Amino acid sequence: MMAARAPPGAAGCCRRLVAAALAAGLRPLLCGLPPCWSVAWRAAARWSGPGPGPGLRVPEAAEAAQQVQQVQQVQRAGVPLRRFIACPELACTVQRCLQGGAAPGTQPLLLECAPGPGVLTRTLLNAGVRVVALESHSAFLPNLQSLENSLDGQLKVIYGDFFRLDPLITGPVKPPAVCSEKLFESMGVVAVPWRADVPVKIFAILPQKKERNTLWRLLFALYECSSIYKYGRVELNFFISEKEYEVLTAKPGEVRAYQALTVLWQVGCEIQLLHMEPWSSFITNLKNGGLAVPKSTWLPNDHLCLVRLTPRQSLFTGGMKPTNSATFIFMVKQCLAKPRSRLIDRLNSWSLYNGRKLLRELEIPENAQTVNLYPEDYRRLFEALQNSSVFTESWFHDEVLESIRNINF
Repeated sequence: MMAARAPPGAAGCCRRLVAAALAAGLRPLLCGLPPCWSVAWRAAARWSGPGPGPGLRVPEAAEAAQQVQQVQQVQRAGVPLRRFIACPELACTVQRCLQGGAAPGTQPLLLECAPGPGVLTRTLLNAGVRVVALESHSAFLPNLQSLENSLDGQLKVIYGDFFRLDPLITGPVKPPAVCSEKLFESMGVVAVPWRADVPVKIFAILPQKKERNTLWRLLFALYECSSIYKYGRVELNFFISEKEYEVLTAKPGEVRAYQALTVLWQVGCEIQLLHMEPWSSFITNLKNGGLAVPKSTWLPNDHLCLVRLTPRQSLFTGGMKPTNSATFIFMVKQCLAKPRSRLIDRLNSWSLYNGRKLLRELEIPENAQTVNLYPEDYRRLFEALQNSSVFTESWFHDEVLESIRNINF
């Protein structure tokens, strides 16, 4: 019986795979050490061969770190702290997380923010993902653009900074700041109805100093259907600090963690923890090579958490609309400014004389503290208050507008 003929290119692919395995696994012999077959296996696995992607070589962690160090030497003083994925194994884990749970069929475009040395970028491309790389540091652009030119449209590289998206300025926007309208036009993404499927996924490692502010800015954009959310239910996949993840997923009664940010994100999005990774797995752009792990007094903070935030299809049903959502945000912030205060006292401070009757109708105990209400309770309260006169008084609207101005969006 004749053996089946190998497909075209299979022999070359096998030679590359074996060469990669031997180079990595037998390298220790040069130092008088036994061969490391686990390293050989990982090296062989990084040569994709025939598959959904182009079979790009993914740099070793040391190579990626060296590229970041070269950029450090030319970067100006005062550049914000950034973290990068340099480990190929971590990149594979993130790639699987980003593609996991997706419905069969065409995957949505993925916007990768601040890819840096491109370890995750190449891993995503090898998995067949269509990627737009949004990079704000010009020193990283040549390698990314060279990669873009070697592919047939699977990768697009754009100079810009996601964390300087839609700045509040008059006149033209100066790069790397970028307008969401021009960004999405460059990506070829068009607006879809809110209840449609996710039009685009976004991946980013949130900057340490901008973490809380970024979450608030995106929250306002979500509820107002502005910025990236003008295009539909954009899915966010962010590495955030463990302490911020604890805040986003806190439960009623947890005084230190349960905040307005908790309620508003839980009402607006489905929150899913995809992966937890120690801070030491990432490299930074600090010249001393430090990790710069932020301190946390009350909440655990030993990891970065990859969290998926998917806007709820049902967000704008009932009484919730983009036009009145700022009032809902203000109401929640006011209630949880003093988490141990009684809800009835807050209602009375808004000149709502039938507060007790309203709480009975909502089946909320009269002595309930604001920290003990569930997110859905706040939504029901808001929708009930829409039918009262409290939200029509001019003083309330003035406070809402002032609250919005304090969020630099």
